[in-house]
Amino acid sequence: MTRCPPAVPQSAGGPDLDEESAAWLRALRGERREAAVARLRARLLGVARGEVNRRAGMLPFGGSELDDIAEQAASDALVAVLAKVDGFRGESRFTTWASKFAILEVSSKIGRHFWQRDGVRLDPDAWDRLPARFGLGPESGVEWRQTILALRRAVDEVLSDRQRRIFEAIVLNEVPLDVLVVELDSNRNAIYKALFDARRKLRAELAANGYMGPEPRTR
Repeated sequence: MTRCPPAVPQSAGGPDLDEESAAWLRALRGERREAAVARLRARLLGVARGEVNRRAGMLPFGGSELDDIAEQAASDALVAVLAKVDGFRGESRFTTWASKFAILEVSSKIGRHFWQRDGVRLDPDAWDRLPARFGLGPESGVEWRQTILALRRAVDEVLSDRQRRIFEAIVLNEVPLDVLVVELDSNRNAIYKALFDARRKLRAELAANGYMGPEPRTR
């Protein structure tokens, strides 16, 4: 039997909440709180299932595994929402705010499930397939091959170990971002930042050696 999460603090919510959000908070504090919690979980489950279905075509698993991920994501999102609802300020509707927890939980659980199944495998032949991913074949000429060799050398010499790991996983091996988040015990923003910095370093190195123009300046 699932234990009902702790009661929502009485101070949750501000004075300018929209009517729907205020109704949710009243229900979560009221005498029929358990029914409100059940309604909230059902809503979060719908969001989780929608997010899982959106990603299904990009995943190597499906069926009951995805159903389990949606169920787990909804349950954990419910706990997180009720634990943090005291900080809800009404900047968006309560249901919009709560739905974000379900989406984040789906990302986390897909990444962890993928990682537990297959881990992060880097293919040593990924560099050889890189031209084909850009639609280039053997006829593309010596210049492109030289650029690839220069890029590979720059990855080895210019990037930090962490930046190299992220670049090779995402750019060369197309590892899903959520899987790499789990493997590196990090978060999406940190991975994005590391990849952005890695690409900027590589572009600067290639430009310095005459393989591409400098990065355009932005105002």
